Amino acid sequence: MRKQFILAAALAIALPSKAAPVKDQYWALMANQLFPAVASVKAKPQQGLAAVLDKRKKRIDACQGAAKCLFLASTWTDEEMDAVARAVPALPTSSPNGPPIADDGVKAQVVRELRGLNAILQIYGFGTESRYPKIDGPVEKPGSDEFKALVADALWLAEAGKNDPGVNLDPSIPLAIALIDVNERRDAVAFEPLDKAHNAPAFALARGIDWKRYRYTAIIIPGVGPENPAISMSARSKLHLRQAASRFADGEAAFIITSGAAVHPKGSHFNEAVEMRKVLIERYGIPADRIVIEPYARHTTTNLRNVTRRLVAMGAPIDRPTLIVANPSQSAYIGSPEFAARNPAELGYQPGTVGRRLSPYELEFVPSLQSLRVDPWDPLDP
Repeated sequence: MRKQFILAAALAIALPSKAAPVKDQYWALMANQLFPAVASVKAKPQQGLAAVLDKRKKRIDACQGAAKCLFLASTWTDEEMDAVARAVPALPTSSPNGPPIADDGVKAQVVRELRGLNAILQIYGFGTESRYPKIDGPVEKPGSDEFKALVADALWLAEAGKNDPGVNLDPSIPLAIALIDVNERRDAVAFEPLDKAHNAPAFALARGIDWKRYRYTAIIIPGVGPENPAISMSARSKLHLRQAASRFADGEAAFIITSGAAVHPKGSHFNEAVEMRKVLIERYGIPADRIVIEPYARHTTTNLRNVTRRLVAMGAPIDRPTLIVANPSQSAYIGSPEFAARNPAELGYQPGTVGRRLSPYELEFVPSLQSLRVDPWDPLDP
């Protein structure tokens, strides 16, 4: 198997050098989702950055396809991150007329993105354990022959795509995306264009809505994944939906937002947000244009972060409260000091302000623009 690994790396070097560059739409989408500020730098960057990128390319080329050398050479240093930050004139916005993707400035966002890229190389290249190894990380066991073969295939794929116009600023970008691609972890873009397709009816309604008529901009329903792969929805998620449908009938909320990815168990094909939307429509008669899905969150922290992003994208006033509806234990957890401490430890900030707990099932939440910060440290949900 070691011979196979070495052979695959060698073949990567031997690919035709004059092959016409083609754009992989999926890779371009991934680059913009994971590294939006870095991806905004054009193929012909300013002179200072060009010199840094040229030095990096020579360092990477010197590895001649050797995996360990290649991952180390592709890792971004603090000085190199600074050079990229100086080349980004302005941050992309969260929506056509929305705020920038980061409230803390260009440099902080660029550093987040490139440190996230470094983490991808570590986790999917070297096999370093991810923060949540039970649900994240490579498809093959790190250190196994299968893992080494998959890494070799990623090197080959990255070499083939190095001239892809959607990812060609630096060789580390196609390398990181190739590692994600060979592991079939397309989670971060699985529902794009999310708001123009899946959420289009609700977003169209939101453009003309009078938000002042409602006490809450939205009811937030976080999913709770089952541990049995044959079950599409856990009993607790069903409880959340019944409670939320009842609350929505009161007329105090403009929309319902279902939040949750295909998380539990690892490899599940049932997306929590999508499954919950089906139940709301089919079993409780909630109008489809009153439901927004947020199908990417993998944790309670990112439930609140990602829902904030959808509220901003639909033009909702985020200084107004939302209502979180969950089972008593999850509701108590969201309002606990433990959860308040977890957010800055994992996200780097509070996604908003958790307010009053109105009942065992309900508590208020006021979102924060800090939630717009993209962080590919978790490449499945940046």
